Amino acid sequence: MALKSTIYKADCQIADMDRGYYHPHNLTIALHPSETEERMMARLLAFVINAHEQLQFTKGLSTDDEPELWQKSLTDDIELWIEMGMPDEKRIRKASSRADKVILYTYGGRNTVWWNQIKPKLERFKNLTVINLPKEATDQLAPMVKRTMQLQISIQDGQVWISDDQNTATIMPEVWLS
Repeated sequence: MALKSTIYKADCQIADMDRGYYHPHNLTIALHPSETEERMMARLLAFVINAHEQLQFTKGLSTDDEPELWQKSLTDDIELWIEMGMPDEKRIRKASSRADKVILYTYGGRNTVWWNQIKPKLERFKNLTVINLPKEATDQLAPMVKRTMQLQISIQDGQVWISDDQNTATIMPEVWLS
């Protein structure tokens, strides 16, 4: 019998002063059986940094043809494709050809060697941004993981503050390629 995803709910109150975006989002996030909570929270962080009414989680790990998150236009064009982790060049090339903008979020602290090897290959994609979420940053999110989360998010000058009723995390994403 196959393992099923664990469902998490996140009520996010987002105040993004950098983009002038102030909006609540009630999110349902499926934690795939092979996914860690750190990766799930990195996906949630990617969502809040790029929050938009049309941004949505996809099937992600269980589907090769879809990113972790995407934003589609009313005509079904992919405006934003968000990847997580350390994908190969082929996957980034595919994303860059299908979407107007691609953002890759790396996380976990083991990605420097990968980045040094793949950077020259990725620099040719003009619609690609690579952002690193430092291990210390994603570790701050661990105490906030609950099946039902109430989160307040503030973004200003590229810095992200996330808090719940007991914890606060301050995250400064590192732009590796823009």
